Amino acid sequence: MKKSIRIGAGLGFYGDAWEPVLASIEKGGVHYIASDHLAELTLAILQKDLQRDASLGYARDVVPFLMALWPAMAQRKVRFVCNAGGLNPAGAAAAVRAAFAAKGWSARVAVVTGDEVLKEVDGLAPPHMFSGAAFDAVRDRMVFANAYLGARPVISALQQGADIVITGRVADAALFLGPLAHEFNWNLGDEHPASPSELNRLAQGLAVGHLLECSGQGSGGNFGSLQAWKAIPDLAHIGYPIAEVSEDGSAIITKAPGTGGRINFDTVRQQLLYEVHNPHAYMSPDVVLDLSTITLKDLGQDRVSMSGATGHARPEQLKVVGGYRDGFKAEVTWGFSWPDAYDKALAAVEMVKAQLADKAVPHEALFVEFPGLNSAHGALAPLPDAKALTELNEVWVRMVLRTRDKKAADGFGRLFPWMALSGPAYTCGFQGLHNSSELLGIWPALMDRKAVESRTRVEVLQT
Repeated sequence: MKKSIRIGAGLGFYGDAWEPVLASIEKGGVHYIASDHLAELTLAILQKDLQRDASLGYARDVVPFLMALWPAMAQRKVRFVCNAGGLNPAGAAAAVRAAFAAKGWSARVAVVTGDEVLKEVDGLAPPHMFSGAAFDAVRDRMVFANAYLGARPVISALQQGADIVITGRVADAALFLGPLAHEFNWNLGDEHPASPSELNRLAQGLAVGHLLECSGQGSGGNFGSLQAWKAIPDLAHIGYPIAEVSEDGSAIITKAPGTGGRINFDTVRQQLLYEVHNPHAYMSPDVVLDLSTITLKDLGQDRVSMSGATGHARPEQLKVVGGYRDGFKAEVTWGFSWPDAYDKALAAVEMVKAQLADKAVPHEALFVEFPGLNSAHGALAPLPDAKALTELNEVWVRMVLRTRDKKAADGFGRLFPWMALSGPAYTCGFQGLHNSSELLGIWPALMDRKAVESRTRVEVLQT
């Protein structure tokens, strides 16, 4: 009998819903859950947490997530892999272990470190990956830098018997490839280069991870096909995608029975192309995937088969995401009601601009948009004609100030309250008057993989 592994999607981002994961565990027959908590924006959020408290810097939803799911996982021997460690995997593991200890629960928790490369990046001074800008422009403002690790440390943790694997910046799809490569003993090319057939298996595993890394988006959530989204059933109880994977990497994408959402040719192919710059060369630390050779077949009843992925040798460099201090922002939202709501909003914007000029407030940019009119599509969405604009019931305005001066950001909200009595009539709903925040810019770069992987560590701890 051929071996197969069922792996289920966990969260797709920091703060995602965990209830569909429980359905996959209780009704989906999964052996693994792989959960992606990180994005480049998330690392910036975690950096701010870390600045406030050195014990933080990880995706804190991992603790309540595991507390809710672990009894069902332990009963069914489901293993868990996540990158919720963010900028502090050891801190995340300590928090999980402490919570488990308080409940008297036992688990082997693995911690993967070594993706943090701030000192190395400072020495190498890599140019911006896309613009080619020189590193010296941000050197003194860099606050974090993390390399995208591949599946190897996940495999190592599972080989050591870990029930829960907590990593830092491991590439999203590699969280899924790791358990598959571990179970099927796939060659990653560490000791000897992977053969064409081995690369194709890795490519299939990576494609599985890509289809599952975004939780409900792989099973009909966020489905944007004109009117077809209306036919996706019961999104309130959506089931996250599950992959049943064979040793050759071929897979059937499905979900737990009785859950909402839809797995079909259209929902799967939409996710397959999500965030793909070049479908012939989808880069990852473990393999370069050619999606153009993939065959999807709709089997009905929320089952789609996937096969035929082609793999090419992994890159010699890893992507690094760095973050640097990039000034401050302040934003205020408020609205005006009929009559002449749009004209009032325009007049109020000009009043704020006049005050900025009168007070010589230093700023690099002032962004203005009208939620409900042009926020979603910007210049691509034409405003209603003049007659329709005069008849709008209400118009909301969002203004965002970007500045290098923290005092300017902190004071931006004080330019607005006086308009409640002295501006255009029928204003309402001021929000953000006292909010400003520091901005972190993102610096993508490339770094030699050997320099990163030589410092990667895996430690397995018993709760």
